Amino acid sequence: MTMASAPAPLLIACALSIEQLALRSGDRAGAGGPVTVLRTGMGPKAAERSVTRVLADPALADAAVLATGFCAGLAPGMHPGDLVVAEETRGPDGAVTPCVGTERLIKELVRAVPGRTVHTGPLTGSDHVVRGSERSDLLATGAIAVDMESAVTLHSAVRQGVRPVAAVRVVVDAPEHELVRIGTVRGGISAFRVLRAVLPAFFEWHRSLLLPRR
Repeated sequence: MTMASAPAPLLIACALSIEQLALRSGDRAGAGGPVTVLRTGMGPKAAERSVTRVLADPALADAAVLATGFCAGLAPGMHPGDLVVAEETRGPDGAVTPCVGTERLIKELVRAVPGRTVHTGPLTGSDHVVRGSERSDLLATGAIAVDMESAVTLHSAVRQGVRPVAAVRVVVDAPEHELVRIGTVRGGISAFRVLRAVLPAFFEWHRSLLLPRR
């Protein structure tokens, strides 16, 4: 008799305590395996340190990694609460990390938060908060959104070993909706509610990775 192997774990990485709160208060009933929600701290250096340290644990050696949290939208017409599914992440140092299962993520996000717009494209990394004309400069590279941790999180994850990676971000500010303080305006509250609602989509993405390949 062959024993079934344990399902691979899922590591969900975010930077801020408010993002972690949203994720921990979401519905965790549909997880397909062990789930760890990691708060890395803000910025690429903090993300690299935290992800590298956590994935050194043998229990997470084969974990799928999903970077999430809030981001700045780059394209005109984006609104707080919109979702961004990265086709790839681009680090400040030029490192490009392809994402896995984006079509499944889009499908599940539409189901989890009906009525929310889902944008797909490159997600670029920065080592600082992007403001003003920097947005248009990054948009000109083909990127649709920017944050400080996703690219480094995914790049650090694949350096630790071959694994599925993805990034899903919630737009908290955009060219026409710049946000100064995340917790005090309607856009921030909207983004928080969306992030809290998307856990089922993350779990379905993870579950799809565990299905046998045909």
